[in-house]
Amino acid sequence: MKITAARKLSQVFFLTLLVWLCVVETLGTKFFQLRGWPVNIFLQLDPLTAIATAVSTHKLFAPLLWSLATIILTILLGRFFCGFVCPFGTLHQFVSYLAHKNKTAKELIAIHQYHKTQNIKYYILLVFLIAAALPSVQNLQIGLLDPLPLFTRTVNILLLPIADNVGNVLSATDRLYKTAPLVLAVFLIFTLLNFILPRFFCRFICPLGALFGLLNRFSIWRINRNSKCTDCKMCNKRCQGYCQPSETIKLSECLLCCNCLDDCKFDAIDFNTASSNTIQSEPDLSRRGVLAAGFTGLLAMPAFKLIAAPNSEQIVRPPGALSEQEFAKRCIKCGQCMRICPTNVIQPCGIENGLTNLWTPTMNNRMGTSGCQLDCVACGYICPTSAIRPLTLSEKLGKGNFADKGPIKIGTAVIDHAKCLPWAFGVPCIVCQENCPVSPKAIHIKTTESGLQLPYIDSGKCIGCGICQHECPVSGDSAVVVKPFGQTREKN
Repeated sequence: MKITAARKLSQVFFLTLLVWLCVVETLGTKFFQLRGWPVNIFLQLDPLTAIATAVSTHKLFAPLLWSLATIILTILLGRFFCGFVCPFGTLHQFVSYLAHKNKTAKELIAIHQYHKTQNIKYYILLVFLIAAALPSVQNLQIGLLDPLPLFTRTVNILLLPIADNVGNVLSATDRLYKTAPLVLAVFLIFTLLNFILPRFFCRFICPLGALFGLLNRFSIWRINRNSKCTDCKMCNKRCQGYCQPSETIKLSECLLCCNCLDDCKFDAIDFNTASSNTIQSEPDLSRRGVLAAGFTGLLAMPAFKLIAAPNSEQIVRPPGALSEQEFAKRCIKCGQCMRICPTNVIQPCGIENGLTNLWTPTMNNRMGTSGCQLDCVACGYICPTSAIRPLTLSEKLGKGNFADKGPIKIGTAVIDHAKCLPWAFGVPCIVCQENCPVSPKAIHIKTTESGLQLPYIDSGKCIGCGICQHECPVSGDSAVVVKPFGQTREKN
């Protein structure tokens, strides 16, 4: 079997695996649906997620130590992850093939030439890491462009809900995410850019690829060109990384697609441990570019946060979410908590919540089938960075050893008297009180002299589950809304 055939099989396998791991989050209990799948393994293997969260929190989370395996293999083999594993890269390579399959060999050689603008991805990486390290920013944004959280988010919020809404194939309930159109727009832009140049995202934008490019200079096994070369340049024809194997090989750009090994008819290309003067190990980074990226990282994110984001403290986060400052340092916007939520109440923040909060989880109790279920703690157990910490049912409900602390409080429900049917219009309605799951109920009724029943919230008993908000019969915005008052938000 040719190495390129093995690469294609590997790519298909890992792309299918990522989608399947997103699928099994919401399946039932048949033998192939049983829980225990390593649903976060791709995110845990991502060294950029590990490094970025370590930079922002000054901690390295144990599940992310799996990324050390990726780093070690990269030092041994080069950018194998880009060529053999990355699901998002596989998608781009397939679309690129469809977009350019009818081009002549001369045209393919021309569009696969190296350009210095490929260094943009290194500057993007630097901007994100510097911004994550700044105490004044306190916000991790690497999930916007890191391909593994990005593609996981796309699968969870955009692709799988399509199957959910066709006969509930993958989930017991239909799922809808308000920001799906924006996710679709980003996905289409990055995909269609491949019609301009093959693997455009990998070549110019991908910060994870930039990290692998920096590590690739230390790789032991690498692509080499030997003395048999006739300078026919056919090795450039399908080079996915545009590392110009026919000239001085840009090792940092080599995606290890191995196409050059197949395309060379003279066996002039090798993959071995030999040193060679035909290789340039370091990327073409200019001092001016590095300084500009560093300066951008220092200024862009604080300005971005100041101008674009309203008060994040007003966002209602899922149960177990850390303090807003710590949460913002850890959340990578992967959408795992949103996918696993059985009631579809965990939604991605939109632009209206501020650009720095884009695609982070919020509780939208008007969507889905109900509010937050009392017997569910799934979101904390699937969060790959513990931005939502794992809770036991006893801790969430304030029982057993946690009785002294009381239940986890997501927020507090507040009645808008201007919208509430009995308060504003004298129309009998106690739906919120009837559906309150807390015992004793957090909503009690007072009857007026005319016999009209008026609901009141007991803020001391309310846990902010949002079921009252979901069931409120008032059309549009509910007359009872959960606000982030009195939230239980741990610092660590």
